[in-house]
This record gives sequence, structure tokens and C-alpha cells, in this order.
Amino acid sequence: MEVSDYLEGVTKRYLEPFCFYHVFGFVCIIYIAMTLTRVALKRKRLIREFEQFPGPPAHWLFGNFLQDGTDLEKITTWGERYPYAFPLWFGPTLAILNIHHPAYVKTILSSTEPKDDFGYRFLTPWIGEGLLVSAGQRWFRHRRLLTPGFHYDILKPYVKLMADSAKVMLDKWEAYAKTEESFELFQHVSLMTLDSILKCAFSCHSNCQTESGSNKYIQAVYELCDLINIRFRMLPYHSDIIFHLSPHGYRYRRACKIAHNHTEEVIRKRKEALTNEKEQQFSQKKRNLDFLDILLSLCSALQDEQQQGLSDEDIRAEVDTFMFEGHDTTASGLAWILYILANNPEHQEKCRKEIQQVLKGKDSIDWEDVNKVPYTTMCIKESLRLYPPVPGMARKVTKPMTFFDGRTVPDGCIVGTSVYGIHRNATVWENPNVFDPLRFLPENTAKRSPHAFVPFSAGSRNCIGQNFAMNEMKVVVALTLKKYILIKDPDHTPKMIPRLVLRSINGVNIKIRFVENEP
Repeated sequence: MEVSDYLEGVTKRYLEPFCFYHVFGFVCIIYIAMTLTRVALKRKRLIREFEQFPGPPAHWLFGNFLQDGTDLEKITTWGERYPYAFPLWFGPTLAILNIHHPAYVKTILSSTEPKDDFGYRFLTPWIGEGLLVSAGQRWFRHRRLLTPGFHYDILKPYVKLMADSAKVMLDKWEAYAKTEESFELFQHVSLMTLDSILKCAFSCHSNCQTESGSNKYIQAVYELCDLINIRFRMLPYHSDIIFHLSPHGYRYRRACKIAHNHTEEVIRKRKEALTNEKEQQFSQKKRNLDFLDILLSLCSALQDEQQQGLSDEDIRAEVDTFMFEGHDTTASGLAWILYILANNPEHQEKCRKEIQQVLKGKDSIDWEDVNKVPYTTMCIKESLRLYPPVPGMARKVTKPMTFFDGRTVPDGCIVGTSVYGIHRNATVWENPNVFDPLRFLPENTAKRSPHAFVPFSAGSRNCIGQNFAMNEMKVVVALTLKKYILIKDPDHTPKMIPRLVLRSINGVNIKIRFVENEP
């Protein structure tokens, strides 16, 4: 063998692989260096953008929160230290301006700025571009089209459906009343509101409260809510690629497919029914007009007038949005209302006497009764103040925004409205942590800014279903207090945590017993 051949063999065997790994390692180092540089530059830019707003110190990697059940306590503490607004960090490169005063809230909620493109995008694969996340002309057009679906004439028949769902839940609770053992509220109330929304939106009687383990759609909805919460609080999952490749991402896509297939099948069948005039007349006689009917009727009417209606994808998005917002947020509100009434027996008893006087021995509640319980309504509102189902919301400003005190945020910034922070702001509410329903007497409400109490947001993008939600909360509270006395569980103090809705790390527990000698 010649020397040249030998050297060529050595080069191919040892030096070429070495060169490859050397180059690959060098490329990796360059990529990591560029990534760290981008992170550092973005962090520096954010610090500069928020320099007018001093705030609490943040960990360079984890930011301000640890999701340990004390996050909301920190919000109120920091709110006392930093009036009106302060920046909050969620990791090294994401910061929002957290506002917690009505004067600031009025500025952002009175604007037409879109929802932020961070947290809400985690919902989009499931609920699509529905009212919750859409923006611009698309949002305006859909809002205008859907508003008639929430007229009181449409909501009126829903009260009976809500009452039927509530009775199923209350019948299940009889076992707890007999033993007076502690039980967790949220899971029961969540199934009940899901049962109710299926009836109202789809005219679908799923029996999910008694057969929740056998319905694939019910399972998919619950799994989607859990997986979105997991993705929101796990920083690596904020990357679409990492989440897509993860086991949680696979489960999320599978659950989305089940939910979408179910919704599409219901829409297809209803469309077929509505094209047949005889079937349509028969169908409307045997059931109430539901949310899906409203959507499809609107589309049909617009097409007859040669105007653009809603596509099948648009309809699915709005139904899925209504399904999510109509069950999870109301479940959170109800769980905390029942919990706080258990902790305030004197107010609970006043509500019970008012309800008994209105119902006069009836075993259900009618539409006409819903607005005859003013003290109960004030208790519900006070609970929504202390425990807002949606503890925060965010907008991304598309142009510089100046607040009443002259401070400005540039375009591209995310402004987060801390509903929890506003509702417990000591400069707005006297003794803000005390449960006092009389805050909502008309004469007291008139003295406050309308932006001091925003459980359903405010302005043009306020919650389109707030009357639906308030009606359901009144119905469930009335029927619950008619049948049961709610008792505080001293061994279980919930630890609040802000997720998609306000929840508790360790559950929301109470005890109950039967009401005796009901008049």
C-alpha cells in the first residue's frame, strides 16, 4: 500500500467524522448563542417599554409566579405597593402590564384593541375563531349576528332546563346530606353546568351527570380544559413544536377531533331537519328554540337576502366557544358562591327566607321568579367580586396607549386587566376582603365607577352570555338553598389559583344537611 493511499484512508476514517462533529457542535453553539442573544434583547426591550411602571422583582427564568396557591395574594399585595399598574413577568421574555384600578380599566376596556396572542391562542385549536378570540371586522360581524340569540325571549325557556339539571345534581347530594360528610363542589357543579349547556345549546340530553364516564364528548371537553390549563402553566409547552411532540399535545389533538366531530355531526343533523318544513315545525313543537337553531336560522335568513352568512366552521367555532365559556366559567362562579354562603350562615339564611317566600312551596323556579330575589342576587354579585370566575383578561395594544395619569405603553404591549385585583382594591372597596352583599344596593352601586366591578368584562367586548350565566346562578342557588343548609368545612381551606377560570389547588369543600320544617 502506498503512503498516499494510507493517508487517504486515515483521513476518511478519523478526520472526516471529526470534522463533521466539530462543525455540528460549532453550529449548535452559534444557534444557542443567537437564541440567548434574542432572549436578552427582547427582555431588555420589555424592560425599557415598562420603565414608567415600577413593579415587583421577578426571577429571571420563572418570572413572578410559582402557581403555588399564593399568586392572587401577591397581586393584591403588589397592588397596594404599586398603584394603578405594574409589570408582571411570565418567564424571561413575556411581560404584561397588570392593571388593577377602574381608571386604568376604563381606558383599555373602552377601546377596541384585540385579545392578546399569548394565552388565548392555546384555546384556538379547540374553539376556533369564535367571539372569545376573534378580532376586527370578523368579531364585530359575529357579535352583531349572535346578539339576538341572547334576547330574554330566547333565554326564558332555558330556566326550566337549568332547573332540571340542578335537580339532578341536588338529588345526588342526598347521600352527603344524610352523613354530613365533606365533599368537593367543583366537579359536581361543573358536570351540572355542562349538562345544562348541552340542553340549552344543542337540545342534547346527555345524562352526563349520571353517566359522565361513558360519553366520549363529555370526556373530551373535560380533557381539553385540563390540557389547556397544563399547557398554560408549563413554560416549555408554550412552544407549539414542543407541545405538538409531547404526549399532552397528542391527547389534545385527539380530544379536539372528538369534540369537533361531535359538534359537526349535531350541526349536520340539525341542518337536515331544518330543511324539511314539516320536520322543522314538529321539532320546534317538541323542544325549545336553542342556540344552534338561532345560528342556523340566521345563516338561512342572510342567504335568502343574498348576504354572507356564517360558514360551517364559523358555526362550529361559536357553538364550541359557547360550550366552553358557558359551562366552565359558570361552574367556577357557582362553586365559589356556594362555598362563601357556607362560610356566611347569616347571609345564607336571609337568602333562604327570600327564596322560600318567592317559591311558596314550589319544587322548581320559573322565569318570573328569577328577578324576585334581590338579596340573593346581591350575594351572588358579592361572591363574583371576591371570587371572579375569570380572574384576569388581556389585550394587545396596536397603537400607543396613554392612561389618565399620563403614563404610556407602546404598541405591541400586552395589557392585562386583573379582575381579582380590581375587585379587592382597597382604594375602591372598603374592607375589600369582607363579604358584604349590601355593597350592591342600588344607592351604593351608583357611587362607584362602572369599571370597579367587571366579572363579565365591560365595553363593547363584554360577555355576551352574562344574562344566561346570572340566570343559571340564581336558579342553582335558589334550588340548593331551598333543599340544603350549607355548612363550612373547617378542615379544608381552598387555595385559589388563576387558570382558565378561578379554581382551587386543593378543591372547594363544604358539608350539607337537609332544610327542616320548610314552609
